[in-house]
Amino acid sequence: MTIPYSKSSSRGPGSPDVVGFYDEASGSCQYICIDPATKKCALIDVVLDFNPARARTSTESADWALDWIEREGLTLEWILDTHPHADHLMAAAYLKQKTGAPNAIGEKVREIAGLWRDFYNTPGAFDPEADFDRLLADGDTFRIGDLDLHVMLSPGHTLGSITYVVGDAVFAHDTFMQPDSGTARADFPGGSAAMLYDSLMAILALPDEFRIFIGHDYGAEGRDDPAWESTVAEQKASNKHLGGGVEKDDYVKVREERDATLNLPDRMLHALQVNLRGGRLPEPEADGNSYFKIPANRF
Repeated sequence: MTIPYSKSSSRGPGSPDVVGFYDEASGSCQYICIDPATKKCALIDVVLDFNPARARTSTESADWALDWIEREGLTLEWILDTHPHADHLMAAAYLKQKTGAPNAIGEKVREIAGLWRDFYNTPGAFDPEADFDRLLADGDTFRIGDLDLHVMLSPGHTLGSITYVVGDAVFAHDTFMQPDSGTARADFPGGSAAMLYDSLMAILALPDEFRIFIGHDYGAEGRDDPAWESTVAEQKASNKHLGGGVEKDDYVKVREERDATLNLPDRMLHALQVNLRGGRLPEPEADGNSYFKIPANRF
């Protein structure tokens, strides 16, 4: 399996090396954030590969990242997710089982779990406190090696999405896309185009030279190869939905009109019940197998 990847090198003290790698099946961008001084690292938004036609999981993407870490002599300190993804299953549980590293996500996953307990009619399901080692709040800080990491609450795509800012690297998940593609959708349960605009503006308030690493890329007109890195300055100047200073009302109108034309991601109803368990499949039943529960006629 060939996985497209690239390395964005540290720009000096306090700035991480970032290895970005791509899951073509879901269009997902995944990251290894590395402190070059200590060789400690974090994995961010790593995919548990999934074939929806067969309802079968595999671990190629996660194993690729673990192989990179071993080959480069790195030490994994954190397994981080920015939100409970709708586009892919998260590999956090598998990575934790393989490495023993702690996993973390935004604290508003509790509220997202409440929404989806209703959609799945599973009132006793989903216990974020049990499945994540740390639930992160807006303004929380911790370290990857000697690098400071700052958490920003960035709702809109979901009500609990968070951005990780590590030195000059901004892991902006499903907020921005590449400038030629615009921004992420905001029509999932708990989402809001108005909240997303505010989150985007907060990221654009960071220094112009900061690197922005996005959560998804699906290509664009005139560009076939996946891409996942830009800068704050580039997004300000040329983002398809925001470039040049688009006002909030205009953005919300365009975003909501676009979202009304979109179908659900083909993995969404499988993914949420896994991701709200920290990447675990539903508990095995009497025959030893796990089963997905898919709501009919709810969307």
